[in-house]
Amino acid sequence: MQQTVKLCKEHGIAIGAHPGFPDVQGFGRREMKLSPEELTAMVRYQVGALKGFLDAEDVPLHHVKPHGVLYGLMYRDKETCQAVYAGVPKGIPVFGLAGTFHEEVAKEMGLPFVAELYGDVKYNADKTLVIDRKKQYVCRVPHTLAVTMLTQTCRAWDPEVVKKHIRMQVENSRVTAVNGEEIELPVNGEDVTDVSLCCHSDTPGECMAFL
Repeated sequence: MQQTVKLCKEHGIAIGAHPGFPDVQGFGRREMKLSPEELTAMVRYQVGALKGFLDAEDVPLHHVKPHGVLYGLMYRDKETCQAVYAGVPKGIPVFGLAGTFHEEVAKEMGLPFVAELYGDVKYNADKTLVIDRKKQYVCRVPHTLAVTMLTQTCRAWDPEVVKKHIRMQVENSRVTAVNGEEIELPVNGEDVTDVSLCCHSDTPGECMAFL
């Protein structure tokens, strides 16, 4: 963290905390059963660790965005979302999925909310995310976006697929779900004024290069 904070400061990059379940082996992509009190303490601990390095470099904490399965659990379960947000420093923006408990609880608790779009994550037809244990590969088939684990016929995210996936979200507030259905995303209303685009550095392919 010390090296990352110094490099971000040097290059003028804002820094946010990304707390998740303490699942080291599964990279935070496996659900763990924790009480609300444990969740709040976990978030305070993880955010506080980063905050120490930020303070040492006189760099502000820009935002908090929960990671992996915790992120998905929060938009399905309001109590979990409340417990996690209770560990976020007052006034710090939270990044989340618009139209879910992420947005609702943030407003209830007075936390600034930033809606997320995804360059390399697939959507279900119900507008939730497909959170994989491992990053998956995609292959292109005529008139659709098919998703599968890596096989001889598939490859990493194709640049053209990434461009289409991102542009649909950014320009039209729509996306093609994994079942082939085109769905509307709740990010173009008056309630959502700030939007971010998430791309993962460990995704095989061209998502980061496109940005």
